[in-house]
Amino acid sequence: MTEYDNTNRGALFQSEKKTEKHPDLKGPLNIEGTDYYVSAWSEVSKKDGKKYLSLSVDKKQDKESAPAPAAPAATGDEALPF
Repeated sequence: MTEYDNTNRGALFQSEKKTEKHPDLKGPLNIEGTDYYVSAWSEVSKKDGKKYLSLSVDKKQDKESAPAPAAPAATGDEALPF
């Protein structure tokens, strides 16, 4: 059985809005093998009252490729009581 190919595909799902700034819809998107997150807000044009979706796309960061937090540099003062 072959694995489904999601290349150049995406989906939007209804999301729970906790504030007006949270998206109405969100979901995954793949473009040429790179994964993204898509967020969408339902809007109404002030000019002519037409409904539309406003979109935001963010590149998905792999946990493995995210830089590890830097350890604090040793200064030699760790033995001082103050």
